[in-house]
Amino acid sequence: MKRRDFLKVSAAGAAATAVASPAIAQSSPEIKWRLTSSFPKSLDTIYGGAEQVAKYVAEMTDNKFQIQVFAAGEVVPGLQALDATSNGTVEMSHTVAYYYVGKDPTFAIFSAVPFGLNARQQNSWWFQGGGEQLGNELFKKHGVIGFATGNTGTQMGGWFRKEIKTVADLSGLKFRIGGIAGQVLQKVGVVPQQIAGGDIYPALEKGTIDAAEWVGPYDDEKLGFQKVAKFYYYPGFWEGGPMVHTFCNLEKWNSLPKSYQAVLANATAHANTWMGARYDMQNPSALKRLVAGGTQLRPFSNEVLEACLKATNELWAELSGKNADFKKVIDAMQAYRSDQYLWWQVAEYTFDSFMIRSRTRG
Repeated sequence: MKRRDFLKVSAAGAAATAVASPAIAQSSPEIKWRLTSSFPKSLDTIYGGAEQVAKYVAEMTDNKFQIQVFAAGEVVPGLQALDATSNGTVEMSHTVAYYYVGKDPTFAIFSAVPFGLNARQQNSWWFQGGGEQLGNELFKKHGVIGFATGNTGTQMGGWFRKEIKTVADLSGLKFRIGGIAGQVLQKVGVVPQQIAGGDIYPALEKGTIDAAEWVGPYDDEKLGFQKVAKFYYYPGFWEGGPMVHTFCNLEKWNSLPKSYQAVLANATAHANTWMGARYDMQNPSALKRLVAGGTQLRPFSNEVLEACLKATNELWAELSGKNADFKKVIDAMQAYRSDQYLWWQVAEYTFDSFMIRSRTRG
């Protein structure tokens, strides 16, 4: 090759490289987002789900995509996390959809509703049964897109100053309970109060409320409810498998490179598994400590459960009659639940029941 020709080829190669480099750089830009949580830092597992997302996003992008996590109250109050995301105050939030039933009661179904799905079923419906598509049809109307980012498992029924033996014992009870479950319990005499997690203890301590539910033994112990209420009821039939979501501002999400969208989706999926596994690890020892410290475990009576199931079905009929989105989603969820329990009673329930009986026999 002549020297002149070689120089031409070299120059062409250099030019091609010069063109390619900016394209590569543009595909992995440096981006910094803010995420507001609905939870205090002290609740390291439910708050920690957001930290897991930020950690994995940073690691999978060589720190080019960074998410700064803020606890409830640092940017906006915990119950305003979705609003802050929708209006662009922050790019993301980590919260529970049922906090926003005031916007549309349909929100609750994608997290948990009374006598709904357990944690595995909720995940199955979201990822494989059409729940994600239905959810994001609704969320789009509010300028956000949602990703499953955790589950607590079936929650406890809460802390009460007095025993609840009959439906009559619920009459006039001021009970901290989130989301649409409050509307169900209102039908059986409860006076529901929606209070963010960090504000529950002082309200219970001062007697502003008579009872409170939060999550389960690990978180409840951290919040100190056992110091101000003696009776600990189960199950939290209104939260059989409450899903926590990460919401992203839809415009900001659409502006992300496709590779970053994939990274974020996979980071939330990791956090979804991490949270449930961590609660399953933490709750048994916490429950032992609570009982050893004097907490009195009590099951809700069948009378209470049946009355609340009846009230739930009445509320679904009322809401379905005036909200087409709610009817479409609750019908889909209930059909999925029916098939799930058809299968569940065959193997899952039989196996678990046998193993529980075996454990109690020693």
